[in-house]
Order: sequence, then C-alpha cells, then structure tokens
Amino acid sequence: MKTDNKNEIKIRVATPDDAEELLAIYAPYVTKTAISFECEVPGIEEFRNRMRRTLEKYPYLVAQSGGGLLGYAYTGAFVGRAAYDWSVETTIYVKEDQRKSGVGRRLYEALEAVSKAQNILNMNACIGDPEVEDEHLTRNSEQFHAHMGFRMVGRFHQSGYKFGTWYHMVWMEKILGEHGKNPKPVVKFPKLGAEKLRELGL
Repeated sequence: MKTDNKNEIKIRVATPDDAEELLAIYAPYVTKTAISFECEVPGIEEFRNRMRRTLEKYPYLVAQSGGGLLGYAYTGAFVGRAAYDWSVETTIYVKEDQRKSGVGRRLYEALEAVSKAQNILNMNACIGDPEVEDEHLTRNSEQFHAHMGFRMVGRFHQSGYKFGTWYHMVWMEKILGEHGKNPKPVVKFPKLGAEKLRELGL
C-alpha cells in the first residue's frame, strides 16, 4: 500500500543496520529492470560496505514510515578527481509499491538540502534510457529528474547491454549554487554534525 500522507514519512540518515532492508528494495531493480545496469545482486556484506564507504564523505538517506523503509538515496563522487569535488552523482531507489507516492521527491529534497550544506554545486544523475520503452526500462526516471529541476546534458548511445537489449545512458544535472572563483571547500558529511542534521530535518 502506498504511503500518501507525507507527514507519515521520516527522512533520516541510513545506518549499516539498514542494509538488509535496503538490499531487498534494490534487488528487483537488478533482477527485473535496466534501471540499474548492475546484472547480479550484490551480497549483503558488499552492500553494507558500499553504504559505509559512501557515508565517509557523502549522505546516505532513507525514507521510513512506521517500522519500514520505503526507499533510499545517496550521493557519491563524480569521476573522483580533486577538481570535481564540488560535483556529485546522485542515486535513488524506491520500493516497488511506493513509486509515484512522493517518497522519491522527499528523498531528493533532503539530499539536495544536505548537498547545499556541504557546499556541493552540481548534482549529476546517470540514467538508463531506452530507444523504445519496454518492460525493463521506461523514461520515468528521466521524467522524475526533470520534475525535480534536472536538465538533460548528454546521451551515450547503446552503452549498456542487459536482457538482450542495448540501452542508451543519459546524464542530467541540477546546479545548486554559483560557480565563483573561490568556492567554499566541500564539507564531508560526517563533519556537518548532529546540530546541522537536526536543522535539516534528519
């Protein structure tokens, strides 16, 4: 059942203890869709370690309602070179029965707020793009990102092969701030501190 009342949804920082439930959300995207270009579901320890590595510098957020998790979103390094420090790549996955329920919007709004607090200036999304929509991939993710203020910046043709089909990949971006000559240094997520997280509603 979809959660329609946004007041019932709490956005909080993920912990490694959430890994099993989050992996259950992610697994169908691997096994049934080309939304993820990963072809094998990672093991629980690998997934938990990915979470830990992300949280060393970037936010990893979950949407919770009652005792259950509805989805998650995080950012990570864009390319990884030092000069790209002010840019991040975004990732979001929502539980199958929570799509188009507002959960994704809540997660991305929180992710954007945290990124601004870190002095991030560019959010970039890498999205699978079908030549023709099929049972494995539609353009819903592109539409969601456009609705969240992202714009299309480029397409890589036939760059992913899954389920016997070649899929394109697109990049979309959202600019969060001014690109001045002396940008503020990026603040690692753990350095934001509990008080700032409370201010951000986390």
